[in-house]
Amino acid sequence: MSLISALFISIIGLMSFNTTPNIATKQIDTEASKVEWKGYKVTGSHVGLIKISSGELTFDDTKLTGGKLIIDMNSMTCTDLSGGTADKLIGHLKSDDFFGVATYPTAALTITNVASRGVMGDYKVTADLKIKNTTKQIKFDVMAKDGVAKANVTIDRTDYDVRYGSGSFFDNLGDKTIYDEFEMNIHIIY
Repeated sequence: MSLISALFISIIGLMSFNTTPNIATKQIDTEASKVEWKGYKVTGSHVGLIKISSGELTFDDTKLTGGKLIIDMNSMTCTDLSGGTADKLIGHLKSDDFFGVATYPTAALTITNVASRGVMGDYKVTADLKIKNTTKQIKFDVMAKDGVAKANVTIDRTDYDVRYGSGSFFDNLGDKTIYDEFEMNIHIIY
């Protein structure tokens, strides 16, 4: 076989493989999606909801490759309390003691890396989370397939200058101590 024939066969062989990625950006259904938060203190915990105002996930065929969520901090609610007690808690969480929502009305999560965990739809995600004026890298697991993405994310609020009631920064708080970490249970429809 001549060198030209071998080169021609190699080129034809390479052309037969489709190496073009099939990238698709899927918008998040913000009405059907939900984010539940849970914060802990010495004497118990509180739970509530917060809305995604916009977002998208990026896929290469069915493999998650990226995405971004914008969280509406003004939408924060408390679901384990009612009436004035719930309003008081949410008002305090929105104040400058915590998330300073008047100044920082949104938070953002931007996926920077996705690695398969070996099972279809199961991923280890690295993302930049911006709360207030601080962006930190976080890592968490995501299950994304068939139009649904789920993740449980644990966040250390003190990384974002949210220190009110933190035993890590203030002494003698006793049963007024609020734990640094809070959880977000994210359920996305796309």
